[in-house]
Amino acid sequence: MGEYRCVATSLSGFVQQLAVSYLGHGYWFYVTGRIPDGKEPSAVDRKLIARYGIDISKWARARRKRAGLANLQYLRHERFFVLLATHGTHEFFEREKNQLRDARRVPVRYAGYSMSFRGGHPHVRIDQRRYLELKAQFVELATHRQRGVLAKELWNLPFEPYAPVRRQLLNILRAMNRVRRTAGFDKLTYEALGLRREVVRPFGAESGGEERDLGLQEAPGCGIQEEGARS
Repeated sequence: MGEYRCVATSLSGFVQQLAVSYLGHGYWFYVTGRIPDGKEPSAVDRKLIARYGIDISKWARARRKRAGLANLQYLRHERFFVLLATHGTHEFFEREKNQLRDARRVPVRYAGYSMSFRGGHPHVRIDQRRYLELKAQFVELATHRQRGVLAKELWNLPFEPYAPVRRQLLNILRAMNRVRRTAGFDKLTYEALGLRREVVRPFGAESGGEERDLGLQEAPGCGIQEEGARS
């Protein structure tokens, strides 16, 4: 078995791996943490992976599942990490009981994203507080910036357009156009939004391990299958 890959090389890769490959495959119970400055992240990775016996093959995971035992995954981006578990028996649940969360009830929040499991599939959206801030900001700018400048700022928003994110971006655009119409300005078109996304390799060009084992199965709530490559 190759080295267990756990360090996402980009935010988009982290979100995709967490939501699609982990939450989408029943890893709903989680704890999060941030590695303090001064600590070596790779040392923390090794410690947690060894503590919970995470570096095992997909075949070993299948055997554990059949035996009613939980499986775990570990994922990190920069200094933020998340430990996730499936249903079953594991010391993880006792060790982490005070911080344990269920992604079906409490989303994983990171870098402005809110990631959960709802309605039978992963759900990725802009965190509500951040979304409302963005909406207020862009509505305020809607009549104080040229249309081309506004379009560029919308296009450059740092959120991958999963289906719930697309709905949020469209709501922002509609709110901007309402105030522009009232002020007598031309409306912004949907082309101002990056509504298509690409599937990325979470761990870089040479990714393997869990990305290969679990696969990047499409989930309707994530909005990957219907979108193809971002233009």
